[in-house]
Amino acid sequence: MAETIAVKDLMIDVFEFPHIPYWFSIRQAMSIIKKSFLCEDKCYHPMGILVFDEKYNLLGTLSLKDILKGITPSFLKPIPRVQGVEVHEMGLSALWDGRESRRAAERPVSEVMCPVTVFISPDASLTRAAYLMIENEMMFLPVLDGKKKLVGVIRMADVFLELTNEIRNG
Repeated sequence: MAETIAVKDLMIDVFEFPHIPYWFSIRQAMSIIKKSFLCEDKCYHPMGILVFDEKYNLLGTLSLKDILKGITPSFLKPIPRVQGVEVHEMGLSALWDGRESRRAAERPVSEVMCPVTVFISPDASLTRAAYLMIENEMMFLPVLDGKKKLVGVIRMADVFLELTNEIRNG
C-alpha cells in the first residue's frame, strides 16, 4: 500500500540531483541544465536545480521558468497600461536580437531563484508530500533529516506514480 511507503523510499539523494552555488551565473545554470536534463536521455521531471551557499546550505531552487523569466527582455515584461494599452504589447512586433538577454544571463542565479521555505522529513508519508507540493505549487520538495540537513529531493512525478498505482491496482 502506498501509504506505508515513506518519502525516503522514493527520494533522490541530494548529490544525484543537479545543484549549483548561488554565485553561478544564469548562463552557467543553463549549461548545467542542458547537460543534466536535455541531453543523453536524462530528462528528469521536473527540471530544476538546487542552489546552495558556500557551506552547502540550501538557499533555493532554479527552474526552467525561473531562468526564462531572468533572461526575458524588458520589452516583453508586463508594465503598467498606457492609455489602455499594455506597453509590452506594442514591443512584441519588434525584432529581438538577444543582446539584453545575453547581458541578463551574466547575473547570478541568486537573483532569479525561488527561495526554499517548505521541506519534508524522510519519514513523512507520500500523501503528506503530495499535499505540500499541491498546496505550495512545487514540483519537488527538499528532504531534511532530523538535524535539518538536506539529504535528498522527492519529485511530484514519483509521488504521482506511486499514489496512482495504488488506485489503479488496488
